[in-house]
Amino acid sequence: MKNNKIKIVCLQTTSSKDPQKNINMLEELFLKVSSNTDLICLPECVAVFTDKKNEINFFLDKYKQSFFNFISKQAIKKKSSILVGSVPERFNNSKFVNRSYIFNNQGLEKNVYDKINLFDVNLSQSEKYFESKNYAAGKKIVVSDLSWGKLGMSICYDLRFPNLYRKLAKKGADLLSIPAAFTFTTGKAHWHSLIRARAIENGCFVLAPAQCGVHDNGRKTYGHSMIVNPWGKVLVEAKINKIQIISTFINVDEVKENRKKIPSTTDFKL
Repeated sequence: MKNNKIKIVCLQTTSSKDPQKNINMLEELFLKVSSNTDLICLPECVAVFTDKKNEINFFLDKYKQSFFNFISKQAIKKKSSILVGSVPERFNNSKFVNRSYIFNNQGLEKNVYDKINLFDVNLSQSEKYFESKNYAAGKKIVVSDLSWGKLGMSICYDLRFPNLYRKLAKKGADLLSIPAAFTFTTGKAHWHSLIRARAIENGCFVLAPAQCGVHDNGRKTYGHSMIVNPWGKVLVEAKINKIQIISTFINVDEVKENRKKIPSTTDFKL
């Protein structure tokens, strides 16, 4: 196996409805990230965490440009690619899309992915979510071709739809990004099992930066950001439900080695 090692960092955040507060939080975290990092991954809803249209529009009108200027400058400063887990973007006059971005190490936007599977669930009488009320579903799967490997992009609830990840693997993805704001209820039951399953069944690394803690709107997210190898081993995990950084080195050549051992991405019959 070649020594094709790259450094991955995932930031675990407790984002709020206040965009400036979120930028300040990220500034503090980026100060702790070394400049030899190849990819820095941020969670879903990292720039603004809210279900209210007026608060989303406030971000888009007043803070979107400054947020992305900040991300671009950090990519250049750290000489790192950055995955922005998700930020709302206008789709039409009544709805948004939940969009994930990749910026390259020159600070330029490289790829975007709009969340395909929207989180419409009824967990209990007191816990219901209806993402499609404010958001339109994406239509395209996206693989970002980075200098050291191919990254298949997804967001949070996509995790429960294995066919999406099989398509990404078939398109050559070596890594799968799954930025999330998983609820505490579903996270404690399913997060670890689903993340490891997506890695194992596709022979891919999985990068899963997550939201944690209690947010302005009362929503409680699970945290437990993880980086998992193609064999399903959790390489590093944020085990404390608070803002923090996790990082590890990975060898992208492990993807080919694992797929030689278990060729399930090419061997299936249906």
